[in-house]
Amino acid sequence: MPPTRRIGLFTGGGDCPGLNAVIRAVTKNAILNHGLEVVGIEDGLLGLIENRCRPLSFNDVSGILQFGGTILGSSNKANPRRFPTARNPDGSLVFSDMTERCVEHARAHRIDAIVAIGGDGTMSACRALVERGLNFIGVPKSIDNDLFGTDLTFGFLTAVQIASDALDRVHTTASSHGRIMVVEVMGRNAGWISLYSGLAGGADVILIPEIPYDTTAIVRAIEQRAARGRKATIICIAEGAKPKGGLQAVGRIDPSSPDPVRLGGIGAMLAGELEDRTGQETRVTVLGHVQRGGTPTAADRVLATEFGFHAADLLASGARNRLIVRQDGRITDIDIADAADKQRLIPSDHSMLRAARAVGTCMGDEESLTE
Repeated sequence: MPPTRRIGLFTGGGDCPGLNAVIRAVTKNAILNHGLEVVGIEDGLLGLIENRCRPLSFNDVSGILQFGGTILGSSNKANPRRFPTARNPDGSLVFSDMTERCVEHARAHRIDAIVAIGGDGTMSACRALVERGLNFIGVPKSIDNDLFGTDLTFGFLTAVQIASDALDRVHTTASSHGRIMVVEVMGRNAGWISLYSGLAGGADVILIPEIPYDTTAIVRAIEQRAARGRKATIICIAEGAKPKGGLQAVGRIDPSSPDPVRLGGIGAMLAGELEDRTGQETRVTVLGHVQRGGTPTAADRVLATEFGFHAADLLASGARNRLIVRQDGRITDIDIADAADKQRLIPSDHSMLRAARAVGTCMGDEESLTE
């Protein structure tokens, strides 16, 4: 293969803390140590579809390490294989395959390879472009920590810190009024944020998508706490949690998105049911996009910098279609196709689940019914 001389860079999917740290690390390493030119692709794959690219210099990425969001913008609705381009008379969307257009735009900008900073949706969307000959190096981003193949994604630790801080604050108001407080955090199919922040924030009940909950088990846990003189109960629930035998709570449908289902409302549903069954005043707090915003923690800045540094090195070495990952505490890489259309869920034997149960946390299942 000819040597890589000019690289593209974009941030895809939902925003998260640490994106700018990756942009900074990739660009500075590429320019300073490998003599590469860097092109920023605006708004994720949407910028490649619409041909919105601009050069990135050393100065362009200086002073951005501590900022949340992304200087390049992002989009979670731009799948080149199925991109909305028009509307039918009945209002329904018309989708077109924009893969070839993306390839043409990349070649027009003389881009030899692209660093794709994103999660499972971004890596899956890139697969069609890989099949058309474009070279991608993926950097794992997700506050949900659900990208297959890596033990940790940047953005996750900051989201956990934000959720943990919120749980800390809820404790005091719950204790003052003897209430049940339900805190809904993000986590569509994977409950990593709920599990980690719930443990860090001392939640009495932690509910995750991987373990459908039994409301009876939760009521029993509340009653057991009351018998021990603990009037308040803190519940941390992932937005994708669902009752046993039931479905996830859908807030709305967005037909323009590759993943049209928008979850929302499970916290309020559970709060209403618990108040009816226990007679105890119950309140719900939905953290939502607060978890995505603001300054990244030091740990996420370091991880993002590590990922970005290795991405630039991989490109300079001639590697093709790899995903930077962290496995067993070490930064390495895997085939980018291995992460497409997969999610990293919490296994039933995970040590953090055992730790939660060991300290008396109710996980909403039958095991929580035992004395």
